[in-house]
Amino acid sequence: MNQPPVIAIDGPTASGKGTVAMHVANHLGFHYLDSGALYRLVALASQQNGISPSDYGALGELALTMQIEFKNGLVFLGNLDVTEAIRDESIGVLASQIAVYPEVRDALLALQRGFRRSPGLVADGRDMASRIFTNALLKVFLTASVEARAERRYKQLIAKGISARMNVLLQDLQERDARDIQRATAPLKQAEGAYLLDTSKLSVDQAVEQVLSWYQVASRK
Repeated sequence: MNQPPVIAIDGPTASGKGTVAMHVANHLGFHYLDSGALYRLVALASQQNGISPSDYGALGELALTMQIEFKNGLVFLGNLDVTEAIRDESIGVLASQIAVYPEVRDALLALQRGFRRSPGLVADGRDMASRIFTNALLKVFLTASVEARAERRYKQLIAKGISARMNVLLQDLQERDARDIQRATAPLKQAEGAYLLDTSKLSVDQAVEQVLSWYQVASRK
């Protein structure tokens, strides 16, 4: 039985993978999975429920029982619209900390694979190609220099009216990269067979065009 095609896009924090993945999904009419949002949802829910960031057992149980819905570009936790809340920098830092636990990653495994539906899926995250969708039709490792990523994050925050300092953002990204790369379960890495796409000097449109070009080639094989 043929499964719907998957484009799996992995990469470090603030590399632009989410923006690129969403544009590719819209262009192809595919479903979209922002796997990072799932970890942010666990982080937010743990705060709401008073669960310690070090209590990996309780965090794993929480991840199994969360009521999550992605609808019309919005993210819901239960009946609550948490689209903006999960994008808070503190939630991002907490999500990075709890994502190292195998109990949390295993709890979210089936949930993520459930997003694979017709006509296809574009999924972005840290281990989409290396663990979640190992048989993806197209695998991409999308990256950018830490300086370019810090600058993008800085502009995003300033545009939202949030004060930010470049040196703090740089340090935060470097620490997140280290956690993602060094964790024992599903570390961040370029999966075998994945195309490398460095977006440091590319526009969003250029990056999207490159992924679509690779997909056209892969879908003809």
